Amino acid sequence: MTRVAAIDCGTNSIRLLVADADPGTGELTDLDRRMTIVRLGQGVDRTGRLAPEALERTFAACREYAEIIKEHGAERLRFVATSASRDAENRDEFVRGVLDILGVEPEVITGDQEAEFSFTGATRELTGRADLERPFLVVDIGGGSTEFVVGDDRVRAARSVDVGCVRMTERHLVRDGAVTDPPTEEQIAAMRADIEAALDRAEEAVPLREAHTLVGLAGSVTTVSAIAQDLPEYDSTAIHHSRVSRDRVREITDRLLRSTHAERAAVPSMHPGRVDVIGAGALVLLSVMERIGAEEVVVSEHDILDGIAWSVAQASFATDR
Repeated sequence: MTRVAAIDCGTNSIRLLVADADPGTGELTDLDRRMTIVRLGQGVDRTGRLAPEALERTFAACREYAEIIKEHGAERLRFVATSASRDAENRDEFVRGVLDILGVEPEVITGDQEAEFSFTGATRELTGRADLERPFLVVDIGGGSTEFVVGDDRVRAARSVDVGCVRMTERHLVRDGAVTDPPTEEQIAAMRADIEAALDRAEEAVPLREAHTLVGLAGSVTTVSAIAQDLPEYDSTAIHHSRVSRDRVREITDRLLRSTHAERAAVPSMHPGRVDVIGAGALVLLSVMERIGAEEVVVSEHDILDGIAWSVAQASFATDR
């Protein structure tokens, strides 16, 4: 048994998983899994730089995570940074700060690497399910980008495109420094066109319509599932491997895009950090489902973070042999 830690730092959130990995069974046992909204990608699409306040929020979360990793005695840590830190001119500031706090250098991975980790984390538990037909299409809707991966037991094709809930919100739904509340029909139409163009780019590399099972990952998708189930609070057990129909996703997306900040914030399962960006994230999910004709989405709480943890565990197993 090897105790590992994985950190996934995205555009909107930073997440930690500490787990025990069993080389005999190939299973991960969670010891601590948590998420903090830090909005690292705040303004990156407009300025090309990581904002000082966004960096400080991220470093504060890193200091908290360093204590948790130490308490659990994790033997190995891998820190992976995704879309926002790939795009930023001043990403060296981010790298130095993480190294000082956690003792490891963040790996600013490519979109293709991000897709592979997401696919591994999401499908490891699903490959033996008789009720789910392969190939899978894994769609990981992040803050700055969305990853599309088609595969069976392994990845066949992958593409990352720059549409995510934060990027789409900042690009289309912000006027005079504030999110339009609720957005206009023109703003929604422009955002939808941007998403459709991104799906065109994704289809150049990934046969989206060949997939038989759509698996959706990350906070926008899990929040849609929580709303669909009318959960009184966010419940990862109820959300993990739940299924949401396309009609229900369309209904929820329409409601979110036409509600006010206060109405979205009043949803019991809504994380405060997602209130302003959930409409855009839900629209990305709906657009994918309509594009490929998916009748439902299988929602997974296991995603890139689990894939990162597995990569750490497998490196450890290889070293120990």
